[in-house]
Amino acid sequence: MDMEQKTRGLGKSCALLIVIAGMERYAFKGVASNLVTYLTDVVKMSNSRAAKTVNTWAGFTSMLPLFSAPLADAYWDRFFTILASSSVYFVGLVGLTWTAFAGSRSATKTISTYFLYSSLCLVSIGLGVLNPSLQAFGADQLDHDLDKEFELLSGDQKDAKATRKTQFFQWWYFGVCAGSLMGVTVMAYIQDTFGWVLGFAIPGIAMFLLILLFLSGCGIYVYGAGAGLKTKTTPTPFEKILKFIKGRVAKKKKKQRSTYTLADEEDLDAMELELQERPLCECDDDAEPEDIEKASTTPQKMDDESSKTGFSGVDTIKLVLRLLPIWTMLLMFAVIFQLPATFFTKQGMTMKRNIGPSFKIPPATLQSTITLSIILLMPLYEKILIPVTKRIKNNGQGISVMERMGVGMFLSIIAIVIAALVERKRLDISQKVKTLTDYDPETVPFSIFWLLPQYILLGISDIFTVVGMQEFFYSEVPVRMRTMGFALYTSVFGVGSFVSAGLISVVEAYSTSTGEGQNWFADDMSEARLDKYYWLLALTSTISFVVYIVLCKYFKSSSDQASEEEKAPK
Repeated sequence: MDMEQKTRGLGKSCALLIVIAGMERYAFKGVASNLVTYLTDVVKMSNSRAAKTVNTWAGFTSMLPLFSAPLADAYWDRFFTILASSSVYFVGLVGLTWTAFAGSRSATKTISTYFLYSSLCLVSIGLGVLNPSLQAFGADQLDHDLDKEFELLSGDQKDAKATRKTQFFQWWYFGVCAGSLMGVTVMAYIQDTFGWVLGFAIPGIAMFLLILLFLSGCGIYVYGAGAGLKTKTTPTPFEKILKFIKGRVAKKKKKQRSTYTLADEEDLDAMELELQERPLCECDDDAEPEDIEKASTTPQKMDDESSKTGFSGVDTIKLVLRLLPIWTMLLMFAVIFQLPATFFTKQGMTMKRNIGPSFKIPPATLQSTITLSIILLMPLYEKILIPVTKRIKNNGQGISVMERMGVGMFLSIIAIVIAALVERKRLDISQKVKTLTDYDPETVPFSIFWLLPQYILLGISDIFTVVGMQEFFYSEVPVRMRTMGFALYTSVFGVGSFVSAGLISVVEAYSTSTGEGQNWFADDMSEARLDKYYWLLALTSTISFVVYIVLCKYFKSSSDQASEEEKAPK
């Protein structure tokens, strides 16, 4: 295989799905980035309640893939799952637009919270099912291209294949960031200038166009396992787990002793092949756990149906559980990830936002600096950082996925420390100007551009951590659990959102119960103490980062384990 073939770009289907992912982010960010402003200024929620509402909604949205992914892996085909979920997504955006329209026409200008929450719920359901299925569908296209290009994996070809996978995830995230940038900048301005009816209607129109674009690519998609019309003929990893547990319970009832061990070194190869969906043996669907040892000693007769034995079940459990420590340490990064759409935006609303005599920057547009920094720095990351680290480390990958996530976590800690210092400065200025005769309680004479460093650093940290997380969970799960792998990635932000909402509640209860009764999240931003909250996040994030470093020393990736097994004497 020549070098030109190794460095070939992504296929048409991958490119189309990256565009579709960008359009979805445009629609979502057009709603989510400025939602806290809508809740405080239009729905009249308090700052803390609005922040908790946004965080809970984001958490619910990100957690849904954990429940939808098993169904998508087991019973749904990805093409029609994407089509159905995007339609639900569209209905939710229409309902949100109708909520804003009805509120603007109401004599009391009140918004039906029931209809508002119902619409947001539909958006969550649609997005929660759509995102992991869309990413897994894109990975199906990538796998098909790689299988055609790299039939026999030599050392160089393995590095080239790994590079292509990294390229796919980088460009996927680039497309997502491009859509996010447009959604944050354009929609925040429209919502602040022309109102919320048009501000919610445009994301709905974008979602409708997404559905049409997705349908237009029917002729170029590759419909692999789980991607096209699917008949339930093979078990999923979740059925393997259930099969294994049922087998163990049955054995206990029969009081039969049994061990579930690999019979010899050849079973290590069997495990790797099974995860890659290569035919291994022909095992009966009703095979009892007692047949495991017999089946494992005859790998040449095994096929995918071997996944129904207890061996596959315990192996799948181990593969999931081994990711949980790393998954847990990423939660604090996800908590910090929620701040730009909540408290950072509320900070910006109180600062000097003028450009010229009349134009004011919508506070939510500063979130665009995160995505803009990603778009500008991603090519440098790929063209400079990766080649340099390849030369330094003398390998074909450069910086590892674990190292990549660690760098992003460290940068996020620096960003939150800067945020605490800037907020402290804003509060000091706010207290000083209160004594002035021309004091404006709504605006502090402190430029909103002082918030830019924390936004930019979060953008740089995203390049490392978020892209790394996508590749990490993609690479560490079995092929048939790929949708679940992406669900684990999004669930980090889902659980992180719930942790953020819970932390706000705890801190609010604690701060108001002290002798001073000072609410860190007071509606009066001159009295709030967000700087203390930011220092608390910096401390907890540092602890998570240190534990993450320790875990990385003992964690072995699937590829490392496979390499060790290949080198082990037979």
